[in-house]
Amino acid sequence: MTTALITHPACLEHDTGPYHPETSERLRAVLAALEAPEFADLLRESAPMATVEQLSRVHPRAYVDAILAIRPEEGEPVQLDGDTVMSNGSAEAAARAAGAACMAVDAVMEGWARAAFAAVRPPGHHAEPNRPMGFCLFNNVAVAALHARVRWGIKRIAVVDFDVHHGNGTQAMFTDDPDLFYASSHQSPCYPGTGESWEHGVADNIVNAPLHPRDGSAAFRAAWSNVILPALDTFAPNLLIISAGFDAHIADPLAQLRLETTDFAWITNELIAVADKHCGGRVVSVLEGGYDLQALAASAAVHVRGLMRV
Repeated sequence: MTTALITHPACLEHDTGPYHPETSERLRAVLAALEAPEFADLLRESAPMATVEQLSRVHPRAYVDAILAIRPEEGEPVQLDGDTVMSNGSAEAAARAAGAACMAVDAVMEGWARAAFAAVRPPGHHAEPNRPMGFCLFNNVAVAALHARVRWGIKRIAVVDFDVHHGNGTQAMFTDDPDLFYASSHQSPCYPGTGESWEHGVADNIVNAPLHPRDGSAAFRAAWSNVILPALDTFAPNLLIISAGFDAHIADPLAQLRLETTDFAWITNELIAVADKHCGGRVVSVLEGGYDLQALAASAAVHVRGLMRV
């Protein structure tokens, strides 16, 4: 049984303008890396647009309608906040990104793939129910989680996040639901300034493991081995979703953690072991951050290689 790669050319049409770090070249770099011969067995699928119903399980309908209606003229982007911008192609890109995450859930639940990687942009984990922020418009992993609950009746769903930035949006959506688990390792202090270790959610379903600037492999692996992975094992999810950000890499320009490419291979294998134990091996992974193109491409490649059980 193989791994699905889900993406769409529309995700390249989200134009953030010059000098913005979240560019279409990020996704091009990832997709180019996944053209290597070792990835020939990937099932390459085209992402659908998420439906308004799927998006509205996470975001209020008025918010969904407002984001989807923003389609400015070419060359006249709309600035939503200091970091988050929309161009003419952004609404479709965001809907495809969330749709890819939902399709990834369907792939592993229908059984035609054991794992699935949604190679999409814009990212999603900063998007709160009523607010876009941090380059994010819709919260892709949260949309996928609630899709899994509604369509497939999955009760206990975990999202784990190794992006260098805390997924404040995902935590906000999960914190009051004991059957949704969110765990994150992230640099602190760093944008968005959330994710303290004392935040536990309504039923110890939130687990944060903040790391200090300049922390490297040893601190990262200790945070996961000693804090996050034991809590995830105790939660015993029926489905595991990964917010796969690669901006904790030492080469990344937006933060100061010092991970190596091999660390992303290690955490992927650790998470697969949890999925094999609790989820029948079912893993959904969704691209988040990563802003050095070479480091992003290499890290995403080892992550997908791990998902393929190579």
